[in-house]
Amino acid sequence: MEFLKDKFFLWGILAGLFWTGFGVFLLVYFLSNDSLENSLQFLYDQNRLGGVISLAALVNLPIFFLAIRKNKFPFAAGIVAISLAVVLLIIFLKLNA
Repeated sequence: MEFLKDKFFLWGILAGLFWTGFGVFLLVYFLSNDSLENSLQFLYDQNRLGGVISLAALVNLPIFFLAIRKNKFPFAAGIVAISLAVVLLIIFLKLNA
């Protein structure tokens, strides 16, 4: 559990959050004609926000494998941690429907 104290673990979490959020933004921006807020509200009302978030989280896969390849294990652990948090968020959205 030494990697939890490593600053690269936090960078991995921040990178995972950023790229997932950026992916959600891109998907909603290019696939919707409405504003971002209205589109997200519509997706939430239709119980499809979890699907969009899971598609956007796929961006983290190449980042994870690149970090593993370059032996940046704490950074990769941060990516895995944020991916697990995204899974929990999606489960919460699906159960709360």
